[in-house]
Amino acid sequence: MIKTPPYLNSGDTIGIVCPSGYMDAEKAAECIRVLQEDWGYKVKVGKTLGGSSETYFSGTEEERLADFQQMLDDDEVQAVLCGRGGYGMTHLIDKINFKKFKKNPKWVIGYSDITLFHTHLYSNYYISSLHSPMAAAFNDAGYINRYVQSLRHALEGKWAKYSCDAHELNRQGEGVGELVGGNLALLVHGIGTDSELKTKGRILFIEDIGEYIYSIDRMMHQLKRSGKLKHLAGLIIGEFDDVKDTTRPFGKTIYETIAEIVAEYDYPVCYHFPVSHTERNYALKIGVGYKLKVTKAKVTLEE
Repeated sequence: MIKTPPYLNSGDTIGIVCPSGYMDAEKAAECIRVLQEDWGYKVKVGKTLGGSSETYFSGTEEERLADFQQMLDDDEVQAVLCGRGGYGMTHLIDKINFKKFKKNPKWVIGYSDITLFHTHLYSNYYISSLHSPMAAAFNDAGYINRYVQSLRHALEGKWAKYSCDAHELNRQGEGVGELVGGNLALLVHGIGTDSELKTKGRILFIEDIGEYIYSIDRMMHQLKRSGKLKHLAGLIIGEFDDVKDTTRPFGKTIYETIAEIVAEYDYPVCYHFPVSHTERNYALKIGVGYKLKVTKAKVTLEE
C-alpha cells in the first residue's frame, strides 16, 4: 500500500533546493513570499538556490547531493520544493540515502527532471510525492492561478478533482488505479535501472517539451516494447510544448503519433490534459489512487 507523507499545517516548514539545474535566487523570491505571507508556511532555503556555480548545474554533484540529502533528512522541514528541474537528478539518485526518509517521509515537489526522483521513490519504497508546479510558477501573479493553487490544496490534504475538455482522439471509458508518470524522456531514461517505472494496473500520465516528433515516437515505442503500455488502467496524455519537426516532415502530429501506438489497447485515453511545462500543470500525487473518466463531453480525474 502506498505511504502518503503527512499533509502540512500552518507554520510548517518547506525547504527549497535545486538538485538539478541552476536557478537565480531572485526567481524564487515571489514563491518564498507567497509561501510565507499567503500560505502560512515557514521557508528554509538550501545552498543550491542561487548557488555559486558557473555551470549549467546548481552546484557540483557533491554540493547538490549534500543539499538535497540535508533537506530530506531535516526534522524541521515538512516538505521539499525543488526550485526547478532541468537536468542532473540522474547524477544523484543512486547516491541518496533513504534510510531516514523511509521512516519519516515528507512531500517532495517538482516535475520535469524531478520525474526520476518520483519514479525511484515510488518503485522502490511506495512513497507518494508531488508532480506539480515549482518555484518559478509563482512569478507574474502565477500563484493565483488554479494550477499553483492545486499545489496548495494538495499540501493541505484536499482531494483533487480535475477536468478538461474532450479531445477528438480521446478513447472513452473509466479506469481506476494508482497514478504514475511524468516527463516522458525521464520515464524512458529509467527503464532498465533501479528507477524503472511500474505501470501494470496504474493510470499513466506523460508530458514533455522541446522534443522532435520522431523522438516522441521513439520514446513511446520504447515504453511499448518494454511492456509499460500493455496493462494500464488508463493513459493521460498531457501537453507537448515547443515540439520540433524535421526538414522533411515526420507526417503526423504528436497526438496522432501516440494514438497510433496505443490503438491496440482498450483502456481509456485522453489528450491535452493540463499537465505540462507551461502554467497548465495540475498538482498530481504520485502513487495515490485516482479515477479517470473519459466521456464524449469531458475528462475528469479525481482522487
